[in-house]
Amino acid sequence: MNHKFYQEAIRANLAQRAGSSPDASTFAKVTISTLSQMVDLLAHVIGTRGVNVVLRRSLYVTSIACPWLVSCEEQGDNSPAALLEFIKERLATRDPDVASETGYTLLVNFAELLTTLIGESLTLHLLNPVWASRSPSPEQESKS
Repeated sequence: MNHKFYQEAIRANLAQRAGSSPDASTFAKVTISTLSQMVDLLAHVIGTRGVNVVLRRSLYVTSIACPWLVSCEEQGDNSPAALLEFIKERLATRDPDVASETGYTLLVNFAELLTTLIGESLTLHLLNPVWASRSPSPEQESKS
């Protein structure tokens, strides 16, 4: 597996999308926006249930280092959209450095778990639009 590629692509994507002086809320929005893109792309291949399983497992693995994320599992709505919103709320309340690193770790865990499930080649193919996209930062999105 090319873990270094995921790590570099995710770090660059988050930095580019977060802008020059992001706060925790910005990191939360950028992380969830990136995860949403991943969820949308993957739902067509592994289904909503499959995406939900990978997302929840990624959250669990990330919560080992960030125990404050565990409470995300306690929420009632099991849909990916509800889970993403809950993660966004949790990230937005943290210190910006913690929000940034947690978002990064969650995205890396998601990509690596997906690779384990469907293979590196297919993962790279499916997620390439996420890494290649030059999505606007949250500030630019709100101005449009």
